[in-house]
Amino acid sequence: MRRFDPPADRYGPGHRGVDLAGTPGGSVRSAGAGVVRFAGPVGGRGVVSVVHPDGRRTTYEPVHATVRAGDRVQTGSVLGTVDAGHRGCPTAACLHWGLIVAGEYVDPLLLLGPGRVRLYPVTT
Repeated sequence: MRRFDPPADRYGPGHRGVDLAGTPGGSVRSAGAGVVRFAGPVGGRGVVSVVHPDGRRTTYEPVHATVRAGDRVQTGSVLGTVDAGHRGCPTAACLHWGLIVAGEYVDPLLLLGPGRVRLYPVTT
């Protein structure tokens, strides 16, 4: 629903993740194996963050967490359910998904890879 839009500087305005359309109560699953670093409220919204073995951290909000800090999760493990009310979401619910690498937010869609590449013949 909304793409990654990094701020011009560390504390500037921007969108430090992507918003994915969802349904209230829909499952939120971990993007990879790791350990839950945090699961709880931040600014009135439920947040879950997972630290992965390579040091990257994924974040998920707004989430009603079913995991706790210290829990080990696998790729696809349920972290909780999507809460309605994400500001700026044009649908019933959106999941804000973030990725932090070396202390900086980067586009989490990079975790999905480049997608399928198709080469077409050149005609002259």
